[in-house]
Order: sequence, then C-alpha cells, then structure tokens
Amino acid sequence: MTEVVTNQETQQAPTEPTGIQIADLQTMLNIVDLASQRGAFRANELTQVGAVADKFANFLKTVADSQKAKAEADAKATSETAPAEAPAEAPAEAPASTETKQGE
Repeated sequence: MTEVVTNQETQQAPTEPTGIQIADLQTMLNIVDLASQRGAFRANELTQVGAVADKFANFLKTVADSQKAKAEADAKATSETAPAEAPAEAPAEAPASTETKQGE
C-alpha cells in the first residue's frame, strides 16, 4: 500500500506590522538624503525631491514632538496621582553605652 504524505504549511500571522510605520518614513528620508548626496537626482528633479524630504522631516518632527508631550503628560499625571510619601525620618541616635569596660 502506498501512503501519500502532503506537506501542509501552517499559516502563521505575520509577525511584522503591515502598512507604513514611523520608522519606515525615517528610513525613506535617510534614503532620499543619501541618494541626493550621491547625485542620484537630476537638477530639475531636486525641487520635488526636496519638497518630499521636507514633508517627511516635518511630519517626523511633529510625531516626535507629540510623543514627547504625551510622555511628559503621562509622567506628570503619574506623579500627581501617586500617593505622597512621608519624608523619611532621621534615624534616632544610638543610646549611650551603659556598659563599663572591665579593667578600667
């Protein structure tokens, strides 16, 4: 008897997010910058390339600023809602020794 074995691949969800991420935009800006440094664009294309690069840079700055503001707001909210701790008291001084040394 002949047994047929088929390979069934298990379908796995993609581990990387789909779509464009902020890091992708930063990478694109880096690519545009590098390509312009290496002379990949003609002179008549530089205006359009520069405009796109400026849009990327402004968008990334806006995102970074909003993330910074959100982090600061979260930190402020956390510090305001955290219970205030009582200041630590200074340790009491050790009592003077009442023992007498023998032989004195």
